Amino acid sequence: MAIIMGPNQYGKAENRVVRIFRDEPRHEIRDLNVSTSLRGPFDDAHTIGDQSMLLPTDTQKHMTFVHAKTKPGDSIEEYGLDLARHFVHDIEPVEGARIEIEEFAWDRAVIDGVEHDHTWTRRGPEIRTAAITVDSTGEYVIGGIKDLVLLKSTGSEFHGFLKDDFTTLPETTDRIMATSLVAKWRFSTTDVAWQEVYAQVKAIVIREFATLQSLALQQTLYYIGRAILEEVPDLVEVRLSAPNKHHFDYDLAQFGIENDKEVFIAADRPYGLIQATVIRDDAPDAGMAWVPSAGLA
Repeated sequence: MAIIMGPNQYGKAENRVVRIFRDEPRHEIRDLNVSTSLRGPFDDAHTIGDQSMLLPTDTQKHMTFVHAKTKPGDSIEEYGLDLARHFVHDIEPVEGARIEIEEFAWDRAVIDGVEHDHTWTRRGPEIRTAAITVDSTGEYVIGGIKDLVLLKSTGSEFHGFLKDDFTTLPETTDRIMATSLVAKWRFSTTDVAWQEVYAQVKAIVIREFATLQSLALQQTLYYIGRAILEEVPDLVEVRLSAPNKHHFDYDLAQFGIENDKEVFIAADRPYGLIQATVIRDDAPDAGMAWVPSAGLA
């Protein structure tokens, strides 16, 4: 039996990069959480402690901030591609780089009905994400959104499910559906109007969640993914993860009060976790695009 070194990567996780654009009196803000990870011939660093091929994680940190100044791009995808290309093309031992980015959005403060030039309020809770991988096989971009909290008070059913001796859940044709959605979508190209696609995909997600008479959260996820792929030609794969944020009718009958689906208790945990992938049958190979590093995106 031989023991060998398996896949490995290393990098600098969660660099909090805030970029203020001050070229005009009306400032702009970009607030990011950036993780870098490098892949390559780094076995010796693990097996014999030879660091000669390693670019320090501290240097990777510096580059996230340097690129925020010199190559900020117009989107997190563009910024991430430039950063990944630098590591792969300019640092000789590096064979692959993955950049994971969270973007925290801010809305401009309104004072006496007028937008303020240099003050914002934090928007949320949803967070835009991007994961960029560059290696010898190509360039891969995954866009995304997480913590997108959605709730509808009707238009959701759950019945006809499998039952055994331990099934106590009642069937229903009218329930609250709520989730904190994570959605990720893989691009087939890097020639993309990144900002427009993000806005379009988010709108599709919300529309499908709202308008589908859902027989199950599983069905909702499939319809969201299918609509995204039908309407956005640059996308080839969508991955969705949705905790089912349960809301149960509160028992007011014990007090002689009728509760006709009006008062609920929002359960914290446990929760159902529904996950699905929707993909075009002609989607190109994803390579290492889905292999995570820090797991931010």
